[in-house]
Amino acid sequence: MRMTDLIEKKRDGGALSREEIRWMIEGYTKGTVPDYQMSAMAMAIYFRGMDMDETYELTMAMLDSGDRIDLSAVSGIKADKHSTGGVGDKTSLVLCPMVAACGVKMAKLSGRGLGHTGGTIDKLESFPGFSTAIAGDAFLRQVDRVGFAIAGQTAQLCPADKKLYALRDVTATVASMPLIVSSILCKKLAAGADVIVLDVKCGSGAFMQTEEDAFGLAKALTEVGRRAGRRVVAVVTDMDEPLGNAVGNALEVKEALAALRGEYTGDLMELCLTLGTQILREGGAAADDGEARAMLEKAVESGAALEKFAEFVRAQGGDAAAVYDPALLPQAPVQMEVPAAAAGTVGRIHAEDVGLVSMRLGGGRAAKDDEIDLAVGVVLHKKVGDPVAAGESLGTIHARTEAAAAEAADMLRACFEIVPDAVTRPPFIKGVVR
Repeated sequence: MRMTDLIEKKRDGGALSREEIRWMIEGYTKGTVPDYQMSAMAMAIYFRGMDMDETYELTMAMLDSGDRIDLSAVSGIKADKHSTGGVGDKTSLVLCPMVAACGVKMAKLSGRGLGHTGGTIDKLESFPGFSTAIAGDAFLRQVDRVGFAIAGQTAQLCPADKKLYALRDVTATVASMPLIVSSILCKKLAAGADVIVLDVKCGSGAFMQTEEDAFGLAKALTEVGRRAGRRVVAVVTDMDEPLGNAVGNALEVKEALAALRGEYTGDLMELCLTLGTQILREGGAAADDGEARAMLEKAVESGAALEKFAEFVRAQGGDAAAVYDPALLPQAPVQMEVPAAAAGTVGRIHAEDVGLVSMRLGGGRAAKDDEIDLAVGVVLHKKVGDPVAAGESLGTIHARTEAAAAEAADMLRACFEIVPDAVTRPPFIKGVVR
């Protein structure tokens, strides 16, 4: 078998066989297939696509390139959740303790943020002493005892994906449906959960810009997951504005804690209730959506979800005092309000640009090795559809210096489009794909 023959076959619109895909991925992982040939194949896939059989085989070949986590030692149903990325997405911090408090265990691997999208690992490090360097038996014991654990991703899981994703990033081939599906699912399958719920974002702050593309991705993910023998559900949600109000690591943790205290009822909580409902249903903890949602709401109202989160923070070495007193979390020395220039209604908030405001304050990374400032970021006071008076605050900048805050304030003001007429906010939950 020769790589040039496979590239030519895909270039001309042919379908690769299981044997050809496995030979290619094994060779690329071991280094016998060089980057320049894999780049050509990625571009051929970008233009020619892959059918569902090819996408499934690519996913499984990447899955088999490394280790898998065996969760059989953990009692009960195990679930996992993945988001396709967005601005202000602190969902895991709220969802995991809610679900765990309802009796379904969450074994989650997460990453760090890059660019305008935040990372769950970075947010959790807002708690002094918290560590995500938990693996092996310690990870399994915590999932079983506490109900959930969140750990950093390891190099041993799906090494083919790590190599291929880095290559796609520098060859303009990231936006390929089969390559996206295989990249997401190989890691989720390797993590070993029985139930996988996917939050597929769509809109200006998401990778999939249109609902059509988002639903296409959701259907492909659920179909490949089904073929792999897992219970997979995808929820398509809006990312035309940031999720929740806070953008920035410690600020997002504070908002997550407010949600767990029952003090936040906006889009963040609606997303967690929707995703959690799917997990409890698929995991057999609830008979239908109504029962599942009621269980999750009770977990918040009773304080059980907040207690579960505190238990989780302590288990991974963090100071849980900050769970009950968020003032102990990192705080920026400068806060600056951003007044609206004119009255009207918020017609649009450019989500990606809001994420860039936080990144340029120091709350995100332009490169993987950049240090981040956990305290800085933005808290929005207005969302799409809200009325605004002239001079009323659109949001608060949290910064290290007055100069940085002033620059960020101008940038944040430009993220808002204020229109004269009333605006109807589009549905936040676009649909559920099973």
